[in-house]
Amino acid sequence: MNLSNYMPRLIDKRIENMLSTFGAVCIEGPKWCGKTWTSLRHCKSQVFLGDPTNNFQNRTLAQLDPSLILEGNIPRLLDEWQEVPTIWDAVRYKVDQSGQKGQFILTGSATPNHKGILHSGAGRIARVKMNTMSLFES
Repeated sequence: MNLSNYMPRLIDKRIENMLSTFGAVCIEGPKWCGKTWTSLRHCKSQVFLGDPTNNFQNRTLAQLDPSLILEGNIPRLLDEWQEVPTIWDAVRYKVDQSGQKGQFILTGSATPNHKGILHSGAGRIARVKMNTMSLFES
């Protein structure tokens, strides 16, 4: 993805603030509102769980051991994390272990199946609601 055409969003500053305050930020919103595009502007590495390459190898790897996809430069983008709900607890655990701020950005438009999510992430994972681009932003 070429970010040279990125149009700044009102939410950019909020994401920066959340990354400097919390171990992880979860950006939620409707499909095609710009979650992935905006997150790419803030991350240093990424993994796309919805990528069909090699029979969804990233998703399969995350299902086998969620901690494996957490490795990479931070902040690390975990796009469509809800495809493997156990990622939530893996992120929470990693944030607890390191205590470092701004480690992960999670994005997703579908409501995750909360079966398999053991903890809310309170105090570790900030939730940010993103909407479609406003008239002001365009």
